[in-house]
Amino acid sequence: MAQGPGRAVNRRSLLHGAAAGTAALALPGVAGVTEARAASRVAGAPALARAGRPGAPWGVQAGDVTASSGLVWVRSDRPARMIVQTAATESFRNARTWHGPLLGPGTDFTGTTALHGLPSGEQIHYRVVLADPHDHRRTGEPVTGTFRTASDRRRDGVRFTWSGDLAGQGWGINPDLGGYRIYEEMRRRDPDFFLCSGDNIYADNPIEASVRLPDGRIWRNVTTEEKSKVAETLAEYRGAFRYNLLDANLRRFNAQVPTVIQWDDHEVRNNWYPGQILDDARYTEKNVDVLAARSLRAFREYFPIRTLRSDRGGRVYRVLRHGPLLDVFVLDMRTYRNANSPNRQPDDRQGVLGAEQLAWLKRSLARSRAVWKVIAADLPLGLVVADGKTDFEAVAQGDPGAPLGRELQIAELLRFIKHRRVTGTVWLTTDVHYTSAQHYDPSRAAFKDFAPFWEFVSGPLNAGGFPAVPLDGTFGPAQPFVKAPQRANVSPAENPQFFGEVDIDGDSGELTVRLRQDDGQVLFRKVLQPGRVGQPGS
Repeated sequence: MAQGPGRAVNRRSLLHGAAAGTAALALPGVAGVTEARAASRVAGAPALARAGRPGAPWGVQAGDVTASSGLVWVRSDRPARMIVQTAATESFRNARTWHGPLLGPGTDFTGTTALHGLPSGEQIHYRVVLADPHDHRRTGEPVTGTFRTASDRRRDGVRFTWSGDLAGQGWGINPDLGGYRIYEEMRRRDPDFFLCSGDNIYADNPIEASVRLPDGRIWRNVTTEEKSKVAETLAEYRGAFRYNLLDANLRRFNAQVPTVIQWDDHEVRNNWYPGQILDDARYTEKNVDVLAARSLRAFREYFPIRTLRSDRGGRVYRVLRHGPLLDVFVLDMRTYRNANSPNRQPDDRQGVLGAEQLAWLKRSLARSRAVWKVIAADLPLGLVVADGKTDFEAVAQGDPGAPLGRELQIAELLRFIKHRRVTGTVWLTTDVHYTSAQHYDPSRAAFKDFAPFWEFVSGPLNAGGFPAVPLDGTFGPAQPFVKAPQRANVSPAENPQFFGEVDIDGDSGELTVRLRQDDGQVLFRKVLQPGRVGQPGS
């Protein structure tokens, strides 16, 4: 968001104190230290918790923030009652108190409190207090954070970042490199929110204490017991989500920037689909539906998502309204898909979204009055992502002709967007572990009944880099920009990590996409104009 100096300075000055309050788990100086040891250091630190009182060394985070509401998350180190206080200033004068849930082993001591009736377009300061469930006077030190509600004033503009793919291919928290440094760079950008496009964990990628790089250097990881093998049990999935919160950069980021979270395959296992039976010796549980249910429970426990509730089950796909300029349509291209296959069937009603989610997406797009409709996809549309020698993982399968397989569902959606004259659609994704920009145009396509649009790819946050994959010509993509390594699984020590940034100007309504690498350098920039069904090419 284009922000005046006063707002930026105020937020940053607050977060200097907030980061101190949540600076939680000091990363160890040697690889192989366990999470329990690291957490115990923090839980016993006088500045963070009183002896014998509940503490929150994993920090706080906010999520699914709208113009009047938001969710606040915390994890306690013991049974506790969650209490949240909100105020307009960091002094917490005239604070409002919200009584949250009782945190216990049933949710791995995590909990989320919903905040409603918040003022639009304002900085919300919050602090989480954990109270002994048997004696409410015994409380731990407050843990503070902040977020800005979406503005109902168009002139305020919007800024957000997106990326995905964290701790993949065995590249975990490396203290020699300063941990997940990309989060500190994104925090400096001061976004209104962060869209994580999936693969928040790599449940199928164990983290070893050290890895030798091709040049002879040693990559060292912080390790935990749960991340020493593939995740199968609920405890192991919980441990995989908890692992990332050992990183101080991520905790500081969470205390400042609210998140919009979606999931993809590695939350469960590489390239999974419903009904799959695994042929993988690492797993004793072969039924992927059992694994997915365990992972979804842990996912719900560790992220504040308003459509996922423990008492109702819920769903990951949803729309987040961010004032008059932006609606974000968060897809789930994993839970409702059909099996991976050669993807050339002439009729495919289930596709990658499932019939119910597709109908929801059409209704929601048609009802949207936002200037821009960002479709947050956890998989790319026209990039050919293979699953083995004959099957395909995403939408495209490399046949440049008329739509087949999962492409049929996307063609139906794109046709709907054109004929209902839904303007301002932009697709954002990650998954392929490099960054690129694709412009889709019917003049180049085998399928022509759609309006031109852009798709932008950015990632990983902290995972192996991979070479660029081919384009599929069905929807006429052109790729004016791509940056990818030349070999597979290049470590974050050898290859930049990537995130994208979107700025929507409150006066002109222009949407600017910047593809950045982890040091903040802008690699590619594209400005899109509002109020158009399609957008021109490069």
